[in-house]
Amino acid sequence: MTQKTETTNRQALVYAAEIVREYAFAGADKIAGVTHDGRNVWAATGGKLIAFDPESGKQTRTLDRACDAGTAFDGKYLYQIAEARIDKIDPATGDVVATIPAPGKGGDSGLAWAEGSLWVGQHRDRKIHQIDPETGAIKRTIESNRFVTGVTWVDGEMWHGTWENDESEIRRIDPASGEVFERLRMPKGTFVSGLESDGKDLFYAGGGGAGKIRAVRRPKRSPS
Repeated sequence: MTQKTETTNRQALVYAAEIVREYAFAGADKIAGVTHDGRNVWAATGGKLIAFDPESGKQTRTLDRACDAGTAFDGKYLYQIAEARIDKIDPATGDVVATIPAPGKGGDSGLAWAEGSLWVGQHRDRKIHQIDPETGAIKRTIESNRFVTGVTWVDGEMWHGTWENDESEIRRIDPASGEVFERLRMPKGTFVSGLESDGKDLFYAGGGGAGKIRAVRRPKRSPS
């Protein structure tokens, strides 16, 4: 089943993204994926996964693992896109405990865990796949009208990052219909490569070749 990401019933709400903090680490010249384990933020930097405390900004862990795209956490294990595969990693040891094929065969971008599934962004194909974390089988697909560079869930809501034509946004979409509900426009020259929520009011967005992770505030809802 495929759904298209488009506004069909109402105008999407558009906001200027509020960046509240930036993080950078020595030797991390690009950020390819981001996740949050409830305490630390993890960032994929190409050849190393780094973890840091978002309160202090201090780096807490480093795992030597191929990590060239999205990262996710299921409450126990990390999942990491590495070229055409997704590795399941024990964060305590850094060991890869299982591997499944990535649906985009190397064209994959964002990664998130929700509802017992992995959700995988397809960058230039402008798609998000829900896949079986045990087999990699695609359960369903949502189509976007923008390149997909990050995926996350918070409070039952699906958000994804975009980066196209030197513009980036963080978008909330309906995971059933694909309708766009909200758009957070990043400042000019600021891009999203990997996206994760802290489960509260912040997103952590990878900054691509800038080598930064940016904390972006989730908009507050007005009482209806």
